[in-house]
Amino acid sequence: MAEVVYGSEIAADIKAELKKQIEELKENHRRIPKLTVILIGDHAASLSYVKGKERACGEIGMDNELIALPADTSEAELLELIDRLNHDDTVDGILVQLPLPKHINEDHVIYAIAPHKDVDGFHPYNIGRMMMGSPTFLPCTPKGIMEVLKRISLKDLSGKRAVVIGRSNIVGKPIAQLLLAANATVTITHSKTANIKEITKTADLLIVAIGKPRMVDASWIKEGAVVIDVGVNRDENNKLCGDVDFVSAAEKAAYITPVPKGIGPMTIAMLLSNTMDAYREHESE
Repeated sequence: MAEVVYGSEIAADIKAELKKQIEELKENHRRIPKLTVILIGDHAASLSYVKGKERACGEIGMDNELIALPADTSEAELLELIDRLNHDDTVDGILVQLPLPKHINEDHVIYAIAPHKDVDGFHPYNIGRMMMGSPTFLPCTPKGIMEVLKRISLKDLSGKRAVVIGRSNIVGKPIAQLLLAANATVTITHSKTANIKEITKTADLLIVAIGKPRMVDASWIKEGAVVIDVGVNRDENNKLCGDVDFVSAAEKAAYITPVPKGIGPMTIAMLLSNTMDAYREHESE
């Protein structure tokens, strides 16, 4: 039976350390790190994510600002706002909540955020630094996964066989690169991969980010593997679940992350960590 790895507990430890750092800044009458989040429209899931980020900032004492704009905000207006925030010395991190309305080009928005304030880690500059092995800001979910792996048996990934299901720019591609940098042997699989189960069953480490409720069950998993479930879905009963069939997978895996309380809380903790790093760099200039 697998040991359940609760990202929520690891995230709580990280937030406690960040809170301590911010309290020290306050005691020394220093400026407090600030995260600004931009939300376009009233997409329910996006609003929920934003509220979670606001709550997390409040828990550690980080300054935060939510700029909520109507759904018909033009791309030009959004880019103008980002430019203003880029030049605002009181703002350390800028996050534009995705997805955006269809009339706004997502790439234009990501490229517009100054790399040194790109706490989501999506700007091509930061992605390029990651690919070259000298990262600045890592994408939050992959960074959170790597932090989880540090806390369990896979501290040393050298020679381990890692399989990633999913090839998104947000999770699949960057986590594959981070695993490769840690000397794992990495395979990326996706919806077009032939004989995918035969590949996943070779994995010492299986990371699932495909966006399909409970798609991966025990038959996909090598005995004793570490299984990281990144998916956040609703099943036929509207119950929150991951991409992994937790009950069956837990019978075969050595370690497994649940949904909820798994990688989701780590993503927010890494956003706060990136914002603190941005603040430190800003203050050192």
